[in-house]
Amino acid sequence: MVALPIVVDTPSRTKAAAEPWREQLRGAARTAADLETAGLRLTDDERRGLGWLEEHGGLPLGVTPHFLGLMNMDDVDDPLRRQVIPTATEFLPTSWDLRDPLGEEELEAAPFLVHRYADRVLLLATDRCAAYCRFCTRKRLVGQGPTPSWEHLQPALDYIRATPSIREVIVSGGDAMMLGDERVESLLSALRSIEHLDVIRIASRMLAFCPQRVTPSLASLLRGPDGGPAVYWLSHFNHPNELEHDATARAIAMLVDAGIPVLNQTVLLRGVNDDRDVLVRLFRRLTRLRARPYYLHQCDLAPGTDHFRVPLDEARALHASLRGHVSGISIPTFVIDLPGGKGKAPLAPEPTVEVKDDHYVMRGYRGDLVEYPRR
Repeated sequence: MVALPIVVDTPSRTKAAAEPWREQLRGAARTAADLETAGLRLTDDERRGLGWLEEHGGLPLGVTPHFLGLMNMDDVDDPLRRQVIPTATEFLPTSWDLRDPLGEEELEAAPFLVHRYADRVLLLATDRCAAYCRFCTRKRLVGQGPTPSWEHLQPALDYIRATPSIREVIVSGGDAMMLGDERVESLLSALRSIEHLDVIRIASRMLAFCPQRVTPSLASLLRGPDGGPAVYWLSHFNHPNELEHDATARAIAMLVDAGIPVLNQTVLLRGVNDDRDVLVRLFRRLTRLRARPYYLHQCDLAPGTDHFRVPLDEARALHASLRGHVSGISIPTFVIDLPGGKGKAPLAPEPTVEVKDDHYVMRGYRGDLVEYPRR
């Protein structure tokens, strides 16, 4: 990334009071004292992690009141708590750590623009998030600046305009929905004016961290005029407890009813969702809310994430075990984002047990072996 000054969109107190989502951001817990004031009794491991973070910096602490309110404050193993509260384990290096696990810096086509696949690009519209996941793949830069201004994004937009092979733009960061409505509208207008674009994806964890961000006005501007690129919302839910609030259900319904499809990405995390029943509950609930389970990600090799990663053989078996226990429309594709920017590798269950001269021997979801002709 180029070195730019940090530009933070800090809303005024009056504006924050008028917009509940901004009040959520202003009220986020950002220190150990904030967490304890909210009622979280920190463990020694968490205190050491917070102390290391305070001394050395890096991916900051941030937890919205909404997300804190979904936690069981008395459970040190609460699956939501594990995702956002640093522990000392996070700062133990391993030989597999990669500062930039997806090779995004090598694939930077313009400042804040990653061009990995021929037909789509990733636009890093901000480095800010409503809350910060301790397993973040971009923990090298998220929450730490530079935060691009509108002017800083112009070379990226120029590159997209000049590259007809690009059919899709994924707007991420950070969290794309940390931008206010005016900036979102300006960005969408600029992208919609590019005739060769078919799809704009908005990657955001706001539905989990701050569903108040979705308002009728936001849903309307995301929908936009007929005939332009389709806008999709990429949500990120990892545990069914993240969906246990009426505000979340209302926000998803608002988007879908406005014609914005919601696709969900889940990261497989040890101690959070590495359990078939938990995943089944999550994917069923998402489907009922009309948010399609899209990807189940193996946790990337970002520094300090080893304790989150489920061993790959276990992860594949867990994904395979979903078949037959939840509808096919509720089963996401399990993928590894290969290091070095080599793209996503899907890991689907392999049903073929043996190949004969004229038939296959295949295993059903219950373990039954069945012969099937090759012709």
